[in-house]
Amino acid sequence: MPDVDLESLRRWPDVEAPNLFAVDASDRLILDEASDAIAAAPGGTVVVINDHYGALAIGAAANLGATAVRVFQDALVGEAALAANARGVTEELSSLPLGRELLSGATVVLLQVPRSLAELDEIAGEIARWADPSVIVFAGGRIKHLSLTMNAVLTKHFGRLDVSLARQKSRVLIAREPLAASSEFPVREYNDELGLWVCAHGAVFAGPKLDLGTRLLLSVLDGALADATTAIDLGSGTGILAAMLAKSRPSLSVIATDQSAAAVASSLATVQANELADRVTVLRDDGLKSQPDASADLIVLNPPFHVGATVHTGLADRLFRDAARVLRPGGELWTVYNSHLAYRPTLESVIGSTREVVRNTKFTVTSSRRRVTVSAENSAGRSDPRTER
Repeated sequence: MPDVDLESLRRWPDVEAPNLFAVDASDRLILDEASDAIAAAPGGTVVVINDHYGALAIGAAANLGATAVRVFQDALVGEAALAANARGVTEELSSLPLGRELLSGATVVLLQVPRSLAELDEIAGEIARWADPSVIVFAGGRIKHLSLTMNAVLTKHFGRLDVSLARQKSRVLIAREPLAASSEFPVREYNDELGLWVCAHGAVFAGPKLDLGTRLLLSVLDGALADATTAIDLGSGTGILAAMLAKSRPSLSVIATDQSAAAVASSLATVQANELADRVTVLRDDGLKSQPDASADLIVLNPPFHVGATVHTGLADRLFRDAARVLRPGGELWTVYNSHLAYRPTLESVIGSTREVVRNTKFTVTSSRRRVTVSAENSAGRSDPRTER
């Protein structure tokens, strides 16, 4: 199997820009630190977690000889990027959910350290619970995103932790000797303000708490399209918006969708905990790719303004275009966002007439009514640039 130049990997179908990269120094350092362990690992015992766009999985399989590599990526676009980048090594890679099937018998785990301590806690706990007792975890990241608290999280689940030398502003934490522990996820908490059980896996923003942007949107959501019969919570997170829409409007059919595996599991747990499973459908999707044109009356959205660790509006712009396609003419998109981002002109251009519903010192809520016709540029799906001529 020929070596793969990791610099040739791409982020597609995720947002691509000159300041966004598919591989970084921490990927290379993790592979270098783990190379001997991978060479000694029996076939089928190397696992990769949180691989951004495939550098770790492809590097382990194509360049270091690992076979039958199991991979978990929380982001659906990460899975798609891995599949697109893995030409020639696809047969050696399989994508699986976080848990027993992914980790049973694992002797080497390559991990891009998440920025969330709760996410790291859940991942480390799952590794310790299911992997082989001899497992070695190579958990790397950029030094600016690592903290001593992460060491404490890892030593909660492993008896030994070593730290590599720094290289190109990256470092690897090497954990061994897994400790027995039961899973604490998803976390479940009752919110008195909402009268709602909220469930959260570690990777979900704000955990089981009600974040301030969602609170502001909920405070005015009664004013959204009164005759709506179908609604979508786009980027559902823990599913609070979907659950509250279903609770407050018994005749409404609701879809909760997110590209994050942890968010989908959290939304589903929240819906089930509040006995709303017959009213809310939970899906894992890249934006609204699976939804038909002009199929929804109402979409609610709290869009991200980061792509990874980089401030970038490209992902929000994609979600706006998806909403424009999926909303029926006259349907409404209700959006909450940090006021400094000034999304209103974009919403006016992509969706249609947009009004400010409420603003406080940090957040703005807008309501955008989908125009009768949408330009081909806004409604067209994205194609793989590699197939374009």
